[in-house]
Formats: sequence, C-alpha cells, structure tokens
Amino acid sequence: MKIGVIGTGNMGTVLLESWLEAKAIKEEDLIITNRTLKKALAIQFQYKGVTVVNTAADVAKHADAIFVCVKPLEVLAVLQTIKPYINQDKCVIAITSPISVDQLESQLDCSCARFIPSITNRALSGVSLLSFGKECQSIWKQAITELAKSMSEPVIIENEITRAASDIVSCGPAFFTYLARRFIDGAVQTTKIDEETASILTENMLIGLGELLKKGTYTLPTLQEKVIVKGGITGEGMKILEAETGDMFEHLFIATNEKFTEDIEEVEKQFRTPY
Repeated sequence: MKIGVIGTGNMGTVLLESWLEAKAIKEEDLIITNRTLKKALAIQFQYKGVTVVNTAADVAKHADAIFVCVKPLEVLAVLQTIKPYINQDKCVIAITSPISVDQLESQLDCSCARFIPSITNRALSGVSLLSFGKECQSIWKQAITELAKSMSEPVIIENEITRAASDIVSCGPAFFTYLARRFIDGAVQTTKIDEETASILTENMLIGLGELLKKGTYTLPTLQEKVIVKGGITGEGMKILEAETGDMFEHLFIATNEKFTEDIEEVEKQFRTPY
C-alpha cells in the first residue's frame, strides 16, 4: 500500500515520522508533497527512500491512501485538485477537525475517513481520533485503524463530539504544557529553586504520573486521594487550586467551541453542504 501525505507541516510530519519509527510503513511506500517543497525535501534528506513529488495531484496519482494535512480552508481546493485521480479503490483521509467525513464524501467517489492525531503520537503514545464515511470500505477501516494503532490508541468518535474530543487529545498537550510552565514559574518566583532544577523535577514528575496511569496503578481520583493527606501540605495547595481555577476549564471549552463553530461556518460556505 502506498501512503500519500499532502502537507508536511507539524502534524503531517508527526504522522509520517511516527509511522516510519514504528515500522508501520516502509520509506519506499511513502509519497509526500508540500506547498513549499523545501519542507518535503528536508524529510527526504532524513529518510532517503521517501518519494517527494511536485503537486497534490502527483500524490493522488500514485498513492492508495491519501492524507490531506492542510488547514481547514485549504482542504476543498486540495480535494478539487486530486479528484480527477481518485477512484473507488483509494481512500482519502483528512486530519483537521472542522472537516467532516460527509464533506469529503460529497466531493469524492472513494472511501473517506478522518484521522485526528496528537503531538503525543510522536512518542508512539496517546490517542488518535478516527471517523469513517458511510461508504468507507471495511478494508480501509481496518487499514487506517492499524496505522493508528502503530502510533497511538485509536478511538472512533461520532461527529458531534469532535470538538471536545479534539480539545482533550490534540489541544490538551498545549494546555497542560502551559499549566506545567506556570507551575515551574510559580516555584522559581516564590522559592530558592532554580528554573533548570524545577523543570527537571516537573518533567519527570509528569512522566511518572503518566506511567502510573498507563499501568493502571491508580485512576486520577484515587491518585489524588493517595497523595493528599488530611491536614497536610498537599491539601493546603489543593485549596488554592480549587479556589482559583474556578470555571477556568469550562471557559476554555466554551472558547474553543466558539472558534470551532466559526471554522465550521467558513468551511460550510466553501462546501455548500450542511455540516
């Protein structure tokens, strides 16, 4: 199976590098392009067997599974470009949340899917979100799921929870990295610890926390109970978190959903179909 990647920006690169590291695909089976070819050529410099082509149409001509890794408002133009080279044996996969599989199917006569990755997939970890079109062939559902399994825990989602699921899986690393940085800054500004030491301690604490959860040693609620001793120091810190975070995360999800709605409206104008 030949895998095509149109767009080698951050997430397109995460996908292909993860698959290659996991040995889910061979370099020789990967065909890529990018609007700025320099980015695609830089990947080829690292992975000599990868084929770089000039256009999205060239990818569609030679690939069986075509991953469209461009911004939401650029997707339709790519679909229209590759449409003459698409047949029922191929599968087209979008990776951006505002694009639905229904919209893909409205433009293309082939199997269609959506594959929303996370930066954590680069460590062959975390979750990827999958959605399949009504006409997506079972052979492609299996193939896409196997690609996802090679780098993540795949979770199939319905369209109505796309935003919340993507906030957690795809945006979550940025949100929690920000919180970790503020945690480090707070320690440095109020105690004698230096930034380097605080960073090392925090990063390794997060890695350890992840391992505890991965092994199923504790759930999030039971872990919190284990660490908090009644009348202890952790408990005093929790009082501050409870008092000062307030509705912060509710506001976060409201804000991302509002932006998502704006993006959907812009995409719908292009596709002229209900989302």
